[in-house]
Amino acid sequence: MARHTPHDHPHTAGRPAHRSGDRPLYWRIATELLGELRDGTIPPGERLPGERQLAEHFRVSRETVRQALDVLRRDGLVATDRRGSHATLPGPPVEHPTSLAFPVGARRPADPRAVDRATVAWEAPPPGHAEALGLAPHRPTLVHRYESAGADGRGRRRAVSSFSAVALAEVAELGRYRDRADGTSSVQLRRAYDWMRRAGLTLHHRDTITRLPDAPTVRVTRLVQDQYARPLEITDLVVDAQRDALVYEFTLPAAV
Repeated sequence: MARHTPHDHPHTAGRPAHRSGDRPLYWRIATELLGELRDGTIPPGERLPGERQLAEHFRVSRETVRQALDVLRRDGLVATDRRGSHATLPGPPVEHPTSLAFPVGARRPADPRAVDRATVAWEAPPPGHAEALGLAPHRPTLVHRYESAGADGRGRRRAVSSFSAVALAEVAELGRYRDRADGTSSVQLRRAYDWMRRAGLTLHHRDTITRLPDAPTVRVTRLVQDQYARPLEITDLVVDAQRDALVYEFTLPAAV
């Protein structure tokens, strides 16, 4: 059996900067995937996406993903059985408080019959978002799009979320997506609010719900600010509903 020095293993080398040719591509993918396991994007014990989904996520071949999983499997960070692969990192279960659902309107718990799609892109946000986030016109930022519909095509909801420069600078998990936000790969940011709280930000939400004229739908606009009144994120959600306008506010303390 081949011997490996500690620097051969992603879990001992951490997430180093990579220069071209320093490491094989599969080792870099293993390190990036390990980072997502550690920051809770994939909680301990939860099944990993399939090889095809991971290949789309990291924009590599399935063979590269397979080799990356082998690296993590060798180090005991991933285990595979007949139901698939899952993370085996130690640690307590990740909290999933209902109030932290991202984006607003995301189905929780996930309906296995629903068709969900989420992507991120690095692009100029909608004009209203840029103004709310204090961004210069046409300045790109991280934009998240979420679509969901029931198995019968009903109950459709569409959300567009934009993040501020403050959020991307202070929340490492969000900033990491900048170089991978191509607008096509499937990306879930379900724990975005939890990441913000872990970064020491107190979250103040202001949700405005307005019924759209001449349509059986409502628009929900959520603006999230921190304890210094700095904008962090704004989401516009359109969903089938029958409600009058409603505004409510609440605050989530930073994680201790």
